[in-house]
Amino acid sequence: MKVIFDYFFSLLGVILLSPMIVLISVLIKITSKGPIFYTQRRVGRFGKLFVILKFRTMYYRHRDNNTITIQGDERITNLGHILRKYKLDELPSLINILKGEMSFVGPRPDVPGYADKLKGDSAKILELKPGITSYASIKYANEENILALQKNPIKYNNEIIYPDKVKLNMYYYHNHSIWIDIKIIFATIFRNNY
Repeated sequence: MKVIFDYFFSLLGVILLSPMIVLISVLIKITSKGPIFYTQRRVGRFGKLFVILKFRTMYYRHRDNNTITIQGDERITNLGHILRKYKLDELPSLINILKGEMSFVGPRPDVPGYADKLKGDSAKILELKPGITSYASIKYANEENILALQKNPIKYNNEIIYPDKVKLNMYYYHNHSIWIDIKIIFATIFRNNY
């Protein structure tokens, strides 16, 4: 049921949102140098690597390789701030769903290095397809703001936020269903608590 749901609604999304996708693509191209899309290797189901597709929200070829972003991050373009705020940078990930690499709902796909930290029972998270949204995505929708308030954002992320996301993802692992997915999707759209 989940596979059918993902395929049908991602295909519908690509068709219905294609004018917006084209418009955003044009705006990215005329407001900053570089490619329209941002691609990165992420860890998918069963630890298999795949390439995630998103709209580029940062200046091309910035020299900072830090994967943590905070509010006011100078690497983010003016348009990028808007795309991130409304999660519009995620629209190209509909292609990842169509390809069967992602789902609408599931643990956010980590970069190699973070997924490697999943040990023991928490490694079961990798049995799930990664998703565009999740319980953790809802709870940490303002993650960049939270990190901006910390003296050491990377340490805070690694010691506080990431372990909490693992707990939330484990809760989803043990309780997921199509109805839970629908609830999470609506909570994401309307920015409600779960």
